[in-house]
Amino acid sequence: MPFTRINSKMVEAGIAPGQRMFSQRGAMLAYRGEVSFTPSITGGQGGVMSMIGRRVANEATPLMTIEGEGSVMFGHGGHHIHCVDLAGETLYVEADRLLAFDGSLQQGTMFMGSQGGVMGVIRGQVTGQGLFTTTLQGKGSVAVMAHGGVIELPIAPQHPVHVDPQAYVAHRGDVRNKLSAALGWREMVGRGSGEAFQLELSGQGMVYVQASEEKL
Repeated sequence: MPFTRINSKMVEAGIAPGQRMFSQRGAMLAYRGEVSFTPSITGGQGGVMSMIGRRVANEATPLMTIEGEGSVMFGHGGHHIHCVDLAGETLYVEADRLLAFDGSLQQGTMFMGSQGGVMGVIRGQVTGQGLFTTTLQGKGSVAVMAHGGVIELPIAPQHPVHVDPQAYVAHRGDVRNKLSAALGWREMVGRGSGEAFQLELSGQGMVYVQASEEKL
């Protein structure tokens, strides 16, 4: 069920019998047809352990299950929306940036420390973002939210990408991450906050970065 772009802050998706979608609660703007919305306890196909992982990480973003026949328009808080189509790979996305996704996708959580070691844990402490990141795997579409739009930056071997942790939205591919201290020109002009740290992503894949560091 790919999303159709209405404008930069609204998307629409069709719902067919036997299919379902999940969205962040409050993301439905309007719908047509016979469509039902019910609270999702586990939030997708990740099961109870996935739900527990998000709650431990304070990332239990409330989700709605959407079923029926018709079409639904999504948007939230006037944020820009970016759509990602998955063809079997895994998308790693910050929970509070997840707007809606196909119910066919397998949802889970990943402890950031498993990729970044101790630095992955520190990331959650210094940026205010969770230690866990939501994972979506399979074939389907995902709509994510961002401030000021999203840019896609390719990650290639020997060419890592450095991202301000608060500008990070999501990534996919065979990518490893680590947090590193980085004193630069922003500290020199008095903007020393989260910018003192950079999220380094290396390997092969893509990272999605929002155009503003403001948190959702």
